[in-house]
Amino acid sequence: MRIALIASPFIPIPPRQYGGTELFIAQLALGLTKAGHEVIVYASGDSELPVEVRWLYPRCEWPISDPSEASLKENNHTAWAIRDAINTCDIMHVNSLVGLPYSRFTDVPFVYTVHHAYEKAMAEFYANYPNIQYVAISEFQRQVEKLPGMKTIHHGIDLLDYTLRKKKQRYLAFLGRLAPMKGTHLAIQIAQKARIPLKIAGEIQPMYREYYEREVKPHIDGNFIEYIGEVNLKEKNELLGNALAMLFPIQWNEPFGLVTIESMACGTPVLAMPGGSVGELVENGVSGFVASSVDELAGYATQLETLIKPELVRGYVERNFTVEKMTAHYEDLYKSIVSEKSVDAVSRLFETSDQEASAA
Repeated sequence: MRIALIASPFIPIPPRQYGGTELFIAQLALGLTKAGHEVIVYASGDSELPVEVRWLYPRCEWPISDPSEASLKENNHTAWAIRDAINTCDIMHVNSLVGLPYSRFTDVPFVYTVHHAYEKAMAEFYANYPNIQYVAISEFQRQVEKLPGMKTIHHGIDLLDYTLRKKKQRYLAFLGRLAPMKGTHLAIQIAQKARIPLKIAGEIQPMYREYYEREVKPHIDGNFIEYIGEVNLKEKNELLGNALAMLFPIQWNEPFGLVTIESMACGTPVLAMPGGSVGELVENGVSGFVASSVDELAGYATQLETLIKPELVRGYVERNFTVEKMTAHYEDLYKSIVSEKSVDAVSRLFETSDQEASAA
C-alpha cells in the first residue's frame, strides 16, 4: 500500500525533544516501511526520516509564538498535503482534526488517530464525519469518545532505541511538561516523602510559567530536586534508565502517556496516580504501581529494588507495546478499509450496469 502520514508542520519527525504525537508518527512510518509499504510523511522540511518526507514549510516552529498565525499555517500545510496525496495514496492517515473536512472532497479513505483527551466540542465535530475511521490510543479513550466503529490501537516503540539498565542509581525521575495536570508538584512531594532525590526534565510552556514559578521552582536546589531541562533521546535513556522509578502523578485523564512505556523499555518501573489510560499501561507489581496518594507512592519508591526487577519491566513492554505490534494493527486496519472500499466500488459498478440495462 501507499500510505500518507500527515503531521503538523510545527515539530520535526521524529521530535528532537518534546513531541509525543510526532514520536508516534515516526515509529509508525518506520514500522510500515519495514513491513513493505510505501510511506510518505508530510511534515516540516527539517524532519529526518529514512522515508520520503514532503514539506511546504522548510523548518519547524516550536514553541509556537503566535497561535493565530500557527492555525493558518497548519490549515495551509494540511490542505496542501491532502491535495498532494489524493491521486497517489491508498490511505490518508491524518493526526490533526483540521484535516477531517477535506475528506468530503475525495474517495480516498481517511484514518484519524485521536491524540487528545475528550472534549465535547471536538466530539461534536467528529460526528460530522462518520465515514472516517477513528482510532483511539487507549481503551479508556475509546469508551469516552463513543465514536461508531472506533478502534483501539495502543502506541508502540522501537525497543532498539531504548537501553535496558539493570543497575539503578538512587534517584527518581519526572519527564513531561511541567504543568498542573502532569503533577510535577506531586512528584516533588513524593520524592520528599521518600527522601530520594528527584531529577525533573521537560518543557516549561508559556501558559504554565506561573505554575512553574509558584509550585516547582522554589523546591529546585540543584541537588535534592534538580531541573535538567528538555532532553533528547540519548539523554532520555540516561535519565530514565538510571532512575529507580519514573513518577507519573497525573491529575487528568491521560489518553496514553508514551513516556511510561519509554521508561519501562529502559527497565525502570512507573509510579503513577490513576487517570485515563494509566490502568492499561501500568500493571501493579510488574511494570510499576498505581496509587492515589503521595504517601502510598513514596512508600513504593523506597521498596522498588526488592519489589520489581528491571528485566521484567522491559519484558512487559516487549509483550505489549512494541512498534511491531502497533504497526501490525494499523496494517490490518488499512487493509480492511481498502478492501471494503474496493468491494463498494465494484458494487456501485454493477448497480450502474443494471440500471443502464433496465433503461435500454
